[in-house]
Amino acid sequence: MSSKTLPYSIKDIQYDNAKFRRRSLFQVISQTFLTNKMKRECMSCSTGKFLAVLMIFGLTYLVITHASPIHSVTSGVARAIGSKQGDNSIMDGGGIGVKRFWRKPPRLPPHLSPDEMNISNKSTHNPAKSNLDSEWVAKQESVKKAFIHAWSGYKKYAMGYDELMPLSQKGIDGLGGLGATVVDALDTAMIMRLDDVASEAGSWIEKNLPERICNKGQVNLFETTIRVVGGLLSAYHLSEMNPNSTKNGPKPSVYLENAKNLADVLLTAFTSSPTAIPFSDVVLQDHKAHPAPDGLSSTSEVSTLQLEFNYLSFLTGDPKYSVESMKVLEHMKTLPKVEGLVPIYISPSSGEFSGNNIRLGSRGDSYYEYLIKVWLQQRQNNWSYLHEMYEEAMKGVKHLLVKKSKPNGLVFVGELPGGVDGGFSPKMDHLVCFLPGTLALGATKGITKAKAMEENLLTFEDLENLKLAEDLAKTCFEMYSVTSTGLAPEIAYFNSEGYSEDNLDGGNKSSEYVHDIVIKHADRHNLLRPETVESLFVLYRITEDSKYREWGWSIFEAFEKYTKVESGGYTSLDDVTMLPPRRRDKMETFFLGETLKYLYLLFGESNVIPLTQFVFNTEAHPIPIITTTAKKE
Repeated sequence: MSSKTLPYSIKDIQYDNAKFRRRSLFQVISQTFLTNKMKRECMSCSTGKFLAVLMIFGLTYLVITHASPIHSVTSGVARAIGSKQGDNSIMDGGGIGVKRFWRKPPRLPPHLSPDEMNISNKSTHNPAKSNLDSEWVAKQESVKKAFIHAWSGYKKYAMGYDELMPLSQKGIDGLGGLGATVVDALDTAMIMRLDDVASEAGSWIEKNLPERICNKGQVNLFETTIRVVGGLLSAYHLSEMNPNSTKNGPKPSVYLENAKNLADVLLTAFTSSPTAIPFSDVVLQDHKAHPAPDGLSSTSEVSTLQLEFNYLSFLTGDPKYSVESMKVLEHMKTLPKVEGLVPIYISPSSGEFSGNNIRLGSRGDSYYEYLIKVWLQQRQNNWSYLHEMYEEAMKGVKHLLVKKSKPNGLVFVGELPGGVDGGFSPKMDHLVCFLPGTLALGATKGITKAKAMEENLLTFEDLENLKLAEDLAKTCFEMYSVTSTGLAPEIAYFNSEGYSEDNLDGGNKSSEYVHDIVIKHADRHNLLRPETVESLFVLYRITEDSKYREWGWSIFEAFEKYTKVESGGYTSLDDVTMLPPRRRDKMETFFLGETLKYLYLLFGESNVIPLTQFVFNTEAHPIPIITTTAKKE
């Protein structure tokens, strides 16, 4: 059913507030004459009565024949805020006097919701808004400087390797040796308009990547697609939009050509499999694919390839990439599910799900993310089954996985390790923090909540999902603020019905939720992950609530304080609950490709990479939404 608008709109508020003004001199004197004291003292004699009547008539004459200066000022304010409602004699600055005698007393202003208060404040306090904007511009600049510091460490010690080991000051190949950090960071540099970095990365790709695609060994289908193929396609689009971004680097066609050549080899994971489910690994130099050692593929991995392959088919005009990748989701549509939820493993040999473990953390997460994002990308194809699968899954999440912590009621998403007939686990990976952003995106389709409400576009279920998104975003942020470092652990548990553990808190005793969140010793590491700031970015864009920016800034400051390595780069941590934290020796590619990108966009203007025109792949590479009017390059 359609949602109803709130009982008061911002225009109502402006109309009501415009009617609050100082009383005229006539109103003051007439009211004074009506007090009991004046009645006793002045109305007790005939002379007093005569003088009072004479004064009243005199004041009435003056009011009728002279415009009130207060009235003129008020009319100007009314015009300034653009209101056309209410008494025309007030709002238009025209009427003189008599009608004011019959005006009803002003109503008390209605209570504003937090969202409306933010919007109202923005519209009525322009100087403050200007100062606020400059504050966020400065904070965005701080994120840009962090990116430059991260890139400088990588360039100095690990250029061409997949990842930087910032403490050891060397590089390591953990993702197949395709220079993953170079490609992952490229579109971030373009978005930040760091043309020198973009040219450096682009020139390295042009010179080195073709040979590596031909000669490197085993790579993971999923990781290579989301980081390298996705990064190349995004860089292609952004460089086409702004040719000056790589004026000293390669032509945009270099990125598209490398993406195509790499995808051609990765397609063997699909064509080698006996079912629609691809194998997990590909050997680049041999053009061969094979399953993982246990024979299984992760559900999330095989269902998180479609944005990239669909866009590649659109650009090249060759449908094979889209056809092969979409077979996966079309096949999954036919498989049995538990209220839309699916196990985290699937077999390429049988095409069936394996085991009963259901979770939205590792190996399950981006299956749900891509259902809605692929539908958004391809709405012109009317793949309505994707939206139906997403809606069913979100209902299943709310029914089976969403619980509240004790004692303070944080909303969290748990797991069903033994399936729906097994026990519930109050375990929540940091990876699950992608969900608030996905829920918000699914609710409004990328437009602001205010616009969606104004145009009556939100169903009751959309509003419910948006509320859940905001509740979960708070929980994700509290997973940061509950620790001594202000950085989240990889995994958290929640004291809740049927589960309780003591002496495993995050170390920040001043946190309101110190007794709600349990952090086990094995789960206390932080890998510089992006999922929470991703959701803060999406929720800020959709709700326009500044608290998401404030939370993002708090997280960024903690990264700066505890993970920055002075010689260059940033490092993951071993234990976020202790000070000083033990440091690991690795900077994941997604810190440059995702975490810093989302923070930069969070603090910036909403017209940069708008959510109505782009979907971000699961590695934060913006992919254009395909429309019927779009042209292939």
